[in-house]
Amino acid sequence: MGRPFILLTNDDGYLSAGLLALRNALLDLGEVWILAPDRNWSAASRTRIFHKPLRVSTAKLPGGEEVHITNGSPSDCVSLALLGLAPRRPDLVMAGINAGANLGRDVTMSGTVAAAMEAAQQGVQAVAISLDLGEGEEGVEAAPPDYTHAARVAAQVAAFVLAEHPLSPGTLLNVNVPRGKPKGVKLTRLGNKIYRDELVRGKDPRGREYYWLTGEMLSEPPPEVEDTDVWALLSGYVSITPLQLDLTAYSILEALKGIEDKLNLGG
Repeated sequence: MGRPFILLTNDDGYLSAGLLALRNALLDLGEVWILAPDRNWSAASRTRIFHKPLRVSTAKLPGGEEVHITNGSPSDCVSLALLGLAPRRPDLVMAGINAGANLGRDVTMSGTVAAAMEAAQQGVQAVAISLDLGEGEEGVEAAPPDYTHAARVAAQVAAFVLAEHPLSPGTLLNVNVPRGKPKGVKLTRLGNKIYRDELVRGKDPRGREYYWLTGEMLSEPPPEVEDTDVWALLSGYVSITPLQLDLTAYSILEALKGIEDKLNLGG
């Protein structure tokens, strides 16, 4: 049996330092092949491009390594690879390392998580990994992200999935790594909101009103939710959350049975 074949992608674009760090961390585990977006697709969720052609070309990472890039979304990257552009079917898809956490219910907006979901949907094991950048001090330029610990975690999680515990069909792992050296690892469930949403209003130079959706990330762990990804990350732990594609609310499925007879579909 040959070495595992690992597909890498991200949503920050192929020039992201996180993608290079992830590639370098996985080289000892198997053959690494990259198909990434040609630009930033953060918060793209499961966007797919159907209204125009997808283009694929080659480019070089900041370290000089040649990779494949596309004008498509992170989900498009995975689909293109799995539908025939990759040399062979991957044993594992890794998405990241994202510049910024992907936590709680906000995972539905993440292009990084979406790429892993696309792989899981097509029957391939998948892991999304993100690094918390935190909030810098006002007026102080933030230092470039240090992906050292996140890359090490990514390699260990990938090795675990490939060699010890294959993921069930339709599932994936969402991994978030704190800034600095982690205190440890927590297996978690999804938390609630991680951002305090805010609507900013303003006017452009021509006097036209515009709106900017923004919000600050929580800085302190929320109380009484120590089994969530939000608590774990803000407390300094690596958070590993298993996700599944089946969004059915089974807890209320039986209670809604009566709707079948209540709805009047007549004229």
